[in-house]
Amino acid sequence: MKIATWNINSIKSRIDHVLKWCKANQPDLLCLQETKCVDDKFPFIKFNAIGYKQIEVLGERAYNGVAIVSKLPLSNVVTKLPGDRTDAQSRFISATINDIQLVNVYGPHGTSQGTPKYQFKLDWLKRLRANFDKKFSVNENVLLVGDLNVAPHELDVWSVPAWRNKLHFTKPERDAIQEVKKWGFVDLFRQINGDEREYSWWSNFRNDFEKDRGLRIDHIWASPPLAERCIDCWIDKEPRGWEHPSDHAPVVAEFL
Repeated sequence: MKIATWNINSIKSRIDHVLKWCKANQPDLLCLQETKCVDDKFPFIKFNAIGYKQIEVLGERAYNGVAIVSKLPLSNVVTKLPGDRTDAQSRFISATINDIQLVNVYGPHGTSQGTPKYQFKLDWLKRLRANFDKKFSVNENVLLVGDLNVAPHELDVWSVPAWRNKLHFTKPERDAIQEVKKWGFVDLFRQINGDEREYSWWSNFRNDFEKDRGLRIDHIWASPPLAERCIDCWIDKEPRGWEHPSDHAPVVAEFL
């Protein structure tokens, strides 16, 4: 099974990119973030036409939004993280695929330290960890994918001095994401690639992509039993170089 995650930064603007990439790479399952699209405007028919028969979405107009696009049957779909308000942003969707419990998230950005949005980000990550504690077992096949909006380690930023104390790399954010990881997750990119410095996001300014000045904030994490089945995990930088791209690149994992 091949599973991919991609913050597409507007499915309407990037649908041709996504279809092109799916045709070339044939993931069984594609998890999207920042779809920026209300549910009834999602391009279901275009995905159906290339073999993706089940699609589950949680969207909103112009902001956020997550989706699971699958060639395989999905069941037990949940679109609410415990503790969400009735008007919560569209950031969480989970489903069962075969024997895998999948959670696809778009983590809050946080804006800047000391703001209510920054505190919301920390609280949201705490609720995410609590959800795994309550609903899942580390002995099951559990997968967390998505744009977590945190670079967990110094290897995940192109320059530690340049990013020290900046959003996505502040100590409280990194501590919060480590608490999520301590549930029992294995970072599949690190399992396969060791200490390689590769990134999944680059700003649209200062030629950051061309100079490879990025962050690794898009992740695929697995419970130990599922991590043992992972045979490869990589970041596909090619779409980031296409015309009018998302500022993120797809992250892909393959499993036996």
